[in-house]
Parts: sequence; C-alpha cells; structure tokens
Amino acid sequence: MIQRIQTLYLLLVVILNAILVHWAGLWPDILGETVFLEGKFWVAISFYSIAALALISILLFKKRQNQFVINRLNIILNLFLLGFFVYRSLNLSGEMEVSEKGIGMLIPVFSIVLLVLANKAIKKDEDLVKSVDRLR
Repeated sequence: MIQRIQTLYLLLVVILNAILVHWAGLWPDILGETVFLEGKFWVAISFYSIAALALISILLFKKRQNQFVINRLNIILNLFLLGFFVYRSLNLSGEMEVSEKGIGMLIPVFSIVLLVLANKAIKKDEDLVKSVDRLR
C-alpha cells in the first residue's frame, strides 16, 4: 500500500488539505488582515471533505477502479473550491500596491495536480495487472 507512488501523492493531498491549510492564509479581509480557515465553515468543510476522500482512496488500494473514481470526484470538488477562490479573489478590492492574495488559494491547484498524478499511477497499475492477466 505505502510503497505505491499514488499512495504518497494521496497522502500529500491529505496533508495539504487537512493540516497545511491551517497555517496558510486564504485571503486578506477589508482591514488587510489575513483570513485563515477558522471561521469559514463551508470552506473548512470543503477542505476536510477533500482530505477525507483522499484518505478513503488510500484505503481502497485493492480496488483500483473505485480509487480512480473517488480521485475523479475529488478533482471535481477541488475544481469547485478553486472556482470559489477565483470568484472570491476577483471580488476583493484592488490596491494601489502589489495585491496580496493568500497562498492558501493555491492549495486546490496543488491538490488537483497531485490527484492527476495519482490517477496516472493507478491507471498504470491497472494496465500492468491487465497485461499480466492476459498471459495466464
């Protein structure tokens, strides 16, 4: 289970969405203070559900097709969260100096990349198993 590369990718998704999101600022508020995950209920639920889906996908290591489908659902959820962040950043007031958006807005982008890499590795494993079954 842990020796497979897709497990490491999925573990990184869990770490990004469950742990790192507490330290990364999401966006600045009107006063210029950075808004963190605390106090943003729906955003927190989204991040935790992404982490939970990745953890469930890790535990389904024997069922590669189900793992592949769960990762695709996780990618869709990340795209919705990314769309919310883009909408939110476009509605923030602009400044005269360099605009500072929170680094936490990039977490869904990193998660999508890691989930796509995990799906490629799962597909590679599935193709390898099918090729071995052909030889029997």
